[in-house]
Amino acid sequence: MRPGQLSRAVLAAFLGTLLWQGSTAAQPQETGSAGTVGFKGSVPRVELVAGTIALSLERAVELGLANNLGLLLSNQGVATARGERWIAVAQLLPNLSGSASAHHLKESLASTGITLPGGPTVVGPFNFYDARLFLSQRIFDLSAIERERAAAHQVRAAEFSEKDARDLVVLSVGAGYLQALAGQARVETVRAQLATAQTMLDHAVELHRAGVTPGIDEVRARVEWLSRSQQLIVVENEFARQKLSLARLIGLPLAQEVALVDREPFLPAATGTLAEHLAQALEARPDYRAARAELEAARSALHAARAQRLPSLALDADYGHIGRTLSSLQATYQITGSLSIPIFEGGRIHGEVLRAEAQVQQREEELGDLRGRIEYEIRSALLDLGAARLEVAVARQTVELAENNLWQAEERFRAGINDNLEVVQAQQSVAAAQEGVVDSQYRLNLAKLMLARAIGTASTGGLSLGR
Repeated sequence: MRPGQLSRAVLAAFLGTLLWQGSTAAQPQETGSAGTVGFKGSVPRVELVAGTIALSLERAVELGLANNLGLLLSNQGVATARGERWIAVAQLLPNLSGSASAHHLKESLASTGITLPGGPTVVGPFNFYDARLFLSQRIFDLSAIERERAAAHQVRAAEFSEKDARDLVVLSVGAGYLQALAGQARVETVRAQLATAQTMLDHAVELHRAGVTPGIDEVRARVEWLSRSQQLIVVENEFARQKLSLARLIGLPLAQEVALVDREPFLPAATGTLAEHLAQALEARPDYRAARAELEAARSALHAARAQRLPSLALDADYGHIGRTLSSLQATYQITGSLSIPIFEGGRIHGEVLRAEAQVQQREEELGDLRGRIEYEIRSALLDLGAARLEVAVARQTVELAENNLWQAEERFRAGINDNLEVVQAQQSVAAAQEGVVDSQYRLNLAKLMLARAIGTASTGGLSLGR
């Protein structure tokens, strides 16, 4: 799987998990591909400190960009691509080497077919010395030139994939931080609901003891109090797990206590028309630019495969000193120019051309699919953003009405007009409405992040960290 495909798979898996979790009590374990786990993991490089540290959204993103395992591995991918290009460049540059040798030998003339009438059949022993430089240079090899171009395009693709990984880390950390904020808001909301339930329970106990209300009112109030107590246990555990997940994303020690200080981070949504967003995305999104670079690399690889049918010209030369004694060394040299013409390669070149043509076709189809996916992501993000804004407005109005209904129910209960059944039902309505506000605000901020990702501004200004 190439870097661009990996980052898209990771994005879908990670954010799909975040959206699915919503307000669930527990998060799934880290399973899936190695790449997915890589972006969900990190290399901790921050020392554990005593007490609680303040963690802003901006600081969390900085730590994620420094410590996230997926980005660190992507950086190594760039280094690997650069190494491959150096290997390709080396095929075009001169190769210079040297050697020095001393020989002591005795030779059989008969074994070489040399016979001297009346002469010896063996000569030696004797010495000779040789010190020499060797030069090898490809004068013209179009296939090697195209392979170097393909490697250069692969370097650009790896660099864009690294930028795409940065976008993914920013988006993942931002979503994780927002999810933890939502968890914190749920804890505070349930604590307030528990305090209200405690007050109503105390009041119901007093009225029951005074003989004003039946025991069922006290039982009903106690059940409500226990329900809120149980819910508090669940949301506190969920919030603790969300902070652990955030720590894994950004490389904090898991034992480090953190306080989320950006209670309502300012995340402005990108403005513009669909056409403007699409044009910006095709220009700015690093995964799209990486896909284009991979297409160019495939085309250069195809040219390299076809160029193997062409002649190539090489130069080999050596220069050195040779002699029987160090004091009698004499300069010698040799220059050889060679023209290599492929005649029959057993079908190897044809096979490599077919393979390269298929890879070009594959890259073209993937690029077309990515363009369609980008438009889909932009349209989906705009739809989610519009719906989330309406959800937030409706949820806040619902909370106002539910709180007013609760106040009226409590007043009627205190006045002895009704039992506390209406109060308990009103408390449950308030709890559901407040949960709706938390969820809708989380979805709104996440929709803004997704739009920034869709148009390619997640790490270049789309995630504004102003207060």
